[in-house]
Amino acid sequence: MSRAGDFRDPALVKALVAAVRRDVEALGRPVTLMEVCGTHTVAVSRSGLRGLLHGFVDLRSGPGCPVCVTSETDLDRMVALALAPGTVVVTFGDMVRVPGTVGTLEEARAAGADVRVVYSAEGAVRAAAEEPERLFVFLGVGFETTQPGVALALREADRLGLENFCILSAHKTLPQALRALIEPAAGGDARGGDAPGGGRADRPRLDGFILPGHVSAVIGRRAYDFMADEYGLPGAVAGFEPVDILVAVRELVRSVRAGRARVLNLYSRVVREEGNPRARAIVDRFFEPCPAEWRGLGTIPASGLKLRPEWERFDASVRLRAALEDGLARARARAQRTGHERLRRACRCGDVLRGELLPPECPLFGRSCTPVRPVGPCMVSTEGSCAAYYRYEGRGDRV
Repeated sequence: MSRAGDFRDPALVKALVAAVRRDVEALGRPVTLMEVCGTHTVAVSRSGLRGLLHGFVDLRSGPGCPVCVTSETDLDRMVALALAPGTVVVTFGDMVRVPGTVGTLEEARAAGADVRVVYSAEGAVRAAAEEPERLFVFLGVGFETTQPGVALALREADRLGLENFCILSAHKTLPQALRALIEPAAGGDARGGDAPGGGRADRPRLDGFILPGHVSAVIGRRAYDFMADEYGLPGAVAGFEPVDILVAVRELVRSVRAGRARVLNLYSRVVREEGNPRARAIVDRFFEPCPAEWRGLGTIPASGLKLRPEWERFDASVRLRAALEDGLARARARAQRTGHERLRRACRCGDVLRGELLPPECPLFGRSCTPVRPVGPCMVSTEGSCAAYYRYEGRGDRV
C-alpha cells in the first residue's frame, strides 16, 4: 500500500473481515483479542471495526491509556502538590479532570491552586526559567512514548541550572503490565479502581494482543518476545488505520488457528526490531525502574520509573515530602465529608482496563458518568475506552 487512502479502502476492509470470519469459523470458536493501546481503542471505535467483527472476534480494551492507569494514590499526591503553598503544577491537559479520592486538579485550580497545561515537558522548563521565584512541578505521566521528552527536559533544566524545577514521576512501562495481565494474580476487589482483580471468573481468555505502535517505536518489537516464548501467546504490533488493525486481527487469528505463538511487526514503516536506542538511552540516564501502582492491576514490580539518586534534586517526592504528607492528610479528611466517595467506589474502570468489562456494562456509564461529568479516568482521557465507546459507539447502547 503506497497511498494513505489504501489504509481505509472499504473493499480491502471488507475482504479482510471476510478472511477473518473464515479463519474463525475454521477454528470453531470465537477469538478474544486485546488492543492494549488507547489509541487503538479509539481507532477501533471510530472506524466501526468492533461492529464488523461482532460475533466472531471479541475486541477488549487494555491498560494502554496512561491517564487511565494512574492510581488514585498518585492522583491524590498531584492534588496535594497543587495545593501546597508556592508551587505551580504543570501537566498535560487530560490529567486536569481525572478524579482521585480528594478531587481533581481542576477543582484544586478553582480553589486557588496554580495548575497550568502544557503540550510538552520542555514547556514546563521554559515556564520555570521565566519565573525563577516560584517552584514548578511537572507531572510525569505517560508510557515509553513520552518519557524521552521528559528526560530531555530534565537535561535542559540541568544545563540551565534551574533550582525551581522538579517532576513527580508517575511514569509507567508497558511490558511488565502485560505480564500482570497474562499471569493470574491473586485476590483483591478491583471495584475501587486500584486493587488487583486477577483470578476472577469473569476475566476473559485472551488469545492474543494487538500491541501499541507508538510505544513499540521506542522499545522495539523484541520487547514482546516473552509473550510467545514464556506464555505461548501471539502478538502483533500494529498501526492505527482500519486496515492496519484488521491485518493484525487476521494474523493473530491465523496464529491461534495454527497453534503458533509469535510476535509480529506489522508496523514496520515506524517500528524497528530494536526500537529507538537513543531514546531509551536518554531515559536510562535520568530514570531507573521501580514498582508502580496501576489502576486495576495493583502494584507491579519494575513497571514504573523513578529518578536516579544523582538527579534527586529534580524529584518532587523528595523535595516536597513534607508538603505531600500534610496535603494528603488534609485533603483526604475533607474528602470524607463529601458524597463523592460512594459514586467513586461504584466506578468499574479497573475492570475495564483488565478487559473484564466492556464500558457500557458499568452501571455508571452514560448515566452518572459522562464526558461532561466523569467519575472515572476512562471517561476523561481522549484515549480512554469509556470515552471512545460513548463518543463513537452510540454511547454503548448495543453491547
